[in-house]
Amino acid sequence: MRKAVHTARASAGNGPYSQGIATGNLLFVSGQGPLDADGRIVEGGIEEQTRLTMDNVKAIVEAAGYSMDDVVKVGVFLENLADFERFNAVYVTYFQAPLPARTCVQAVLDGIKVEIDAIVCRTD
Repeated sequence: MRKAVHTARASAGNGPYSQGIATGNLLFVSGQGPLDADGRIVEGGIEEQTRLTMDNVKAIVEAAGYSMDDVVKVGVFLENLADFERFNAVYVTYFQAPLPARTCVQAVLDGIKVEIDAIVCRTD
């Protein structure tokens, strides 16, 4: 059985998708971007946009009863791979070792610099 996860602490988005879907011991977090709770893009550099994007991911993870330590896989989409090191400087502050597996690719994004999705697993 799958259950939608929703929190007002993260952007609801504007598409036909759930912020997250929980099933069994897994949580799948939909792609999140640098949008505030009202769905507005927060301007700024890659650091600011990464921080808000990760805050949105974290809010959904916690709303489902998980923690960032339960994140096992992250997908990262950067508008410009030249931002990779600056992105990483913020990203790494959200995790403890061992870090999640990760994919990072350059993508054409709609007015944002970063989008992140995640797979979360609880093993208790």
